[in-house]
Amino acid sequence: MKQAELFELYLPYPGKDDRRVRVYVPAHGEGEELPVIYMTDGQNLFDEETSTWGCWHTREAVEAERAASGKAAIIVGIHNDNIWRDNELTPASIGKLVTAADMANYTASEGEIFDSFVMDTVKPYIESHFPVKPGRESTAFCGSSSGGLQAFFTALSHPEAFTISGVFSPAFLLYSPDDIRRWISDVLTDEPPYLYIYTGAGDELEQRIFAGTEATCDILTEIYPPELFTEIILLENKHNEAAWAEVFPDFLHTFLC
Repeated sequence: MKQAELFELYLPYPGKDDRRVRVYVPAHGEGEELPVIYMTDGQNLFDEETSTWGCWHTREAVEAERAASGKAAIIVGIHNDNIWRDNELTPASIGKLVTAADMANYTASEGEIFDSFVMDTVKPYIESHFPVKPGRESTAFCGSSSGGLQAFFTALSHPEAFTISGVFSPAFLLYSPDDIRRWISDVLTDEPPYLYIYTGAGDELEQRIFAGTEATCDILTEIYPPELFTEIILLENKHNEAAWAEVFPDFLHTFLC
């Protein structure tokens, strides 16, 4: 049995310094391959020390799921603790931003570059260096806020690669509903990923996030397979890591079981 371990990598990011990526591999048997979840904001996933606002405690969630169901997943946390986060997690192809009021460092939408980094650099490296179970059915993407938007974008853009996306407090409010509808319609395939969509409404920002998410879910109800998305609403929850840490174990269980 190999013991659980948290690895730290630095991988080349297009046009910028190498990007920190941390990989949590739970305890596993010799030769055992594990499903994998790629996640944005790796600085917030594993410990309080690296997070400014709080931790998702993903390691603890994985260990609890292993104890309960016997199943576990590798967590790949891509760091976005930099001044470019607002740019990196807003895809241009969805449309022009209608608001950037909460994005102090936004200058241009570069979500496609981040998407390419995930698909062309991070994912191939992880699959060749860690005990990852291959295939779409064993691969997920998850994020929150702008990271939730990016998880939605990347999973829908690459349905052949991801079976499920954790779309937590997604920043759909940045785009018009018409642009979101057009983009979803353009990329929708016969086998899209399952969308696990969560929002709260416990503070002013999350209330606006909730309104944008409701508008997007109305669009999904019209054009997306109904069995392939669910919306979780916890009205009292605020826009913070504590809320996402509360929801993550259920997303993890949904993916694994």
